[in-house]
Amino acid sequence: MSERVDRDANRELRARFDDVYGQYQQLRSGLDTLAARLAELRVTRRSPDGHVTATVGAQGQVIEVVLAPAVYRVRDAEALSRKITETIRAAVAAATQATQDLVAETMPAGAGSADFLRTGDFGTLLGRADAVLGRRGGPA
Repeated sequence: MSERVDRDANRELRARFDDVYGQYQQLRSGLDTLAARLAELRVTRRSPDGHVTATVGAQGQVIEVVLAPAVYRVRDAEALSRKITETIRAAVAAATQATQDLVAETMPAGAGSADFLRTGDFGTLLGRADAVLGRRGGPA
């Protein structure tokens, strides 16, 4: 009888392992796809007057800034600087949102990754990891 119980337990463990491993493989594949999509992500924003165009990547890195020839008609360097800065900020904000959306599509609900990207709160992210690891009270 003990041998039969052991076989049943092993069968259940194997089924659980196969399920968890399948979930891991799906997540891993999703992360590879996510990495590729983030590497290709480009967001472009144009100033309201159309004189400045800024393109940024997923991490907010500036890819390109294009100035229309009309910017040279107005000789106000401070205004042009503000316009460039505001346009880049708008592009970075849009890229941040696009990155959050891509991560939310890929990661399992409740994983905390999308929340972390939105809030930047390491405590919450690490708290979730500690909970998963069973260390609710922090490091031992």
